[in-house]
Amino acid sequence: MANLKEVKNRINSVVSTQQITKAMKMVAAAKLKRAQDRITMMRPYSQKLSAILQNVSGSGEDMNNPYAKERPIEKVLLILVTSDKGLCGAFNSTVTRRVKSLMESEYKSIAESGNLHFMTIGKKAADYLKRNKLPNNADYIDLFNRLNYEDVSEAAQFVMDEFEKGTYDKVEIIYNEFKNAATQVLNQEQFLPIAKADSEVGADTDHAYSYEPSRDYIEKELIPTSLKTQLFKALLDSNASEHGARMTAMDKATENAGDLLKELRLTYNRTRQAAITTEILEITAGAEALAAE
Repeated sequence: MANLKEVKNRINSVVSTQQITKAMKMVAAAKLKRAQDRITMMRPYSQKLSAILQNVSGSGEDMNNPYAKERPIEKVLLILVTSDKGLCGAFNSTVTRRVKSLMESEYKSIAESGNLHFMTIGKKAADYLKRNKLPNNADYIDLFNRLNYEDVSEAAQFVMDEFEKGTYDKVEIIYNEFKNAATQVLNQEQFLPIAKADSEVGADTDHAYSYEPSRDYIEKELIPTSLKTQLFKALLDSNASEHGARMTAMDKATENAGDLLKELRLTYNRTRQAAITTEILEITAGAEALAAE
């Protein structure tokens, strides 16, 4: 049985850890509220804008839209969105597991030919690629420190330019979509080319469109803005999901620390009682020995 000093040291260590996890939970909860408000406000705008452009892309109109051009899929870029820090449960590992699954199934031949490329947003994704010796074509690990539309636009523009040049035939975003504080859903979303709306779920393929202010404006301004908004929305989703996952993980860690403290305190009391009993027996034995003399 461990001595009293060892048990007491363990109790102090667990108490200290519990205080840290409790503080981290409170910080994550505060950040989650702000992140949740941002994605809640952004999501309806982003979804409506994407739906409009998908309908226009699938309408049969001859638009000069380089971002809707479909080519044989020979070169693929995966945008991996993770966090910069850990201690958020399975938040990051779900993304890396999906990458591994894609390399073994859907994009196996492309990966074997060396045409599966990666772009990372978040330090954990970059670390994963480095550990597994996978190519990282672009690294944006600081976006979450200053998550705003302007900085995300630069990352989106880089991808759009590369797609337009033919460097990639398809671009997908892999990120965690925010549902609530305890639930994050892994999402694999096509970024480029712009997906055409499914005619079975509301594409206006039988209607002509009038463009205001002009078709040229739609092609040069609205379509790029929509794509940048799509990536920004994905990052806002991921940011809110990260804080929700961290809050949940820290809450569970605090709870586990409490359970461990109960066991350690029980062990401490038992050890202390055993020590006292041993001391009493030793004193009694000594007294009897003196009386016998």
